[in-house]
Amino acid sequence: MGNWTATGVRWRDGVARLTASDGRREHERAVEPGLRVAWRLSGPRGCGGVWAGGRHRRCPYGAVVAPDSKTVQCEACQSADRGLALARDQILDDGRTYRLYLAWFGDGLLKVGLTAEERGTVRLQEQAALVYTFVGRGRLPAVRRAELTVARAGLARERVPSAAKSGAWWALPAAEHRAARLAALRAEVLALLAEHDVELLRDGPLVDQVALFGLAQGAPEAYREVTALAPDAVLGGTLRAAVGGHLFLDQAPAGSTEQEETPLLLDTRLLTGWGLTAVPAQPCAGVVVKPRLRPREEAEQESLF
Repeated sequence: MGNWTATGVRWRDGVARLTASDGRREHERAVEPGLRVAWRLSGPRGCGGVWAGGRHRRCPYGAVVAPDSKTVQCEACQSADRGLALARDQILDDGRTYRLYLAWFGDGLLKVGLTAEERGTVRLQEQAALVYTFVGRGRLPAVRRAELTVARAGLARERVPSAAKSGAWWALPAAEHRAARLAALRAEVLALLAEHDVELLRDGPLVDQVALFGLAQGAPEAYREVTALAPDAVLGGTLRAAVGGHLFLDQAPAGSTEQEETPLLLDTRLLTGWGLTAVPAQPCAGVVVKPRLRPREEAEQESLF
């Protein structure tokens, strides 16, 4: 990439794509395991603008956002963002058909949500849902009422924090267990919504995306989570599969090819708004990180003898 500004990760046709814009053109690159990237960042970090109709619109005000912020838009662009308006219940009915979904992110991390039917499964890939199923469809008001009913019954939550999602990647149970947990939730939800004004989808498949996200073996035992970037920082490494909007980047120590450093985990919301210039492969620099270690399993009770 030359003089481009990062606009994030977008999913299409089951493939994550790193995206950037120069204000006139858009550039994207599929995230493929083994892809090497190396960028020097330039600032100040700008507002991420708005995605509309599958195209990126730059912020017309040239607003600046904080280096460590995961809120990548200024207030004006947030106001123009249709997805945010929907999430904030500022759109009551837009005439489109919506689907109600259930998603499993880990034991105890069950989510209910909605997505426009025309978007297919993109929402579930953006959110890094490990297993999901659709349980209903209809106009927005009816699907939103169904979503609230499920949440208020305590069967699933409307939001799962990013930190909770990544924390579950270390110890994923077997696929059969994952499917069984979501199937049990689906049965409860379908019974709860029997009298609701939505078309219930009783036989929708349970879709497991663990392999798609490269998590079949779980997350690395230890990694460094990026918490902030800065002007002139160098960000690079070898990509693993994208996990929603998160990227694991494997690192190699400077001057060595024998052993890899602890990988980085980048929430690409932190990358959005920075200028990107391609540079030769080199160690990361100017990147603020915090260590993440797999929690120790509870010690077994000591034997009496």
